[in-house]
Amino acid sequence: MTRSVRRTRRTLQVAGASVAALLALSACSSSDDSSATTKSDTSAAATPKLSGSITVFAAASLQESFTTLKADFEKAHPGTKVNFSFGGSDTLAAQITSGAPADVFAAASPKTMAIVTDKKDTATTPATFVRNQLEIATLPGNPDKISSLKDLTKSSLKVVLCDKTVPCGAAAQKALDASKLKLTPASYEEDVKSALNKVVLKEADAAVVYKTDVKAAGSKVEGVEFPESANAINDYPIALLKNAPNPTVAKAFIALVQSAEGQQVLNDAGFLKP
Repeated sequence: MTRSVRRTRRTLQVAGASVAALLALSACSSSDDSSATTKSDTSAAATPKLSGSITVFAAASLQESFTTLKADFEKAHPGTKVNFSFGGSDTLAAQITSGAPADVFAAASPKTMAIVTDKKDTATTPATFVRNQLEIATLPGNPDKISSLKDLTKSSLKVVLCDKTVPCGAAAQKALDASKLKLTPASYEEDVKSALNKVVLKEADAAVVYKTDVKAAGSKVEGVEFPESANAINDYPIALLKNAPNPTVAKAFIALVQSAEGQQVLNDAGFLKP
């Protein structure tokens, strides 16, 4: 056999070995890709897409903030819808214990949340997510020169308060009692928005409401802070309800409320950190 033929065979053998190695590497890579795809598919399957609607019962003072969070939530989770029922926390609690269908309850005080927990109608332990402080809402420009809680006791003023069973009313009464002041309001309103609206419509000279409501009203009212409000700050608890029709979406909404994003929206509205 000539030297030229032997050299040709050796070259073919090396080339064959190289091709075999490349095929082996390709097969290994293909296997790894397949494995990665399978893992990815499994991971995606473990996080199901949220869908369907939920109903949130929430204190009236949360209306603006929760409406903003609703838009954020529905944008982040296409196919979901958040419905609200805003009102006095005591009224909402009574509706829940009477069987009204709802997924989440966000109350303006632990006392009103207790109405629901005492009936064992919550599925999770209520968690405080924000706090709120009282403020006096006056007519724009504060024409009556109201500067203190004591000023509200003047007989010449028409003042409205939230009903004593509502968290904002209970807090106002607590502040009055601590100051040893007696105030006979022109009316007791069913929730904080109703009390504020009396001033907005100029049907009252002043109302004791939350700072968040004064801020939400903008130029329609003027806010007057008073030091006694520091002794009557309300904690706001939130909980998943026992018979929630859509608990998965409800838990996701509660998570948003408690997240850094949700807290920023609430803080911007004037709520205090929990």
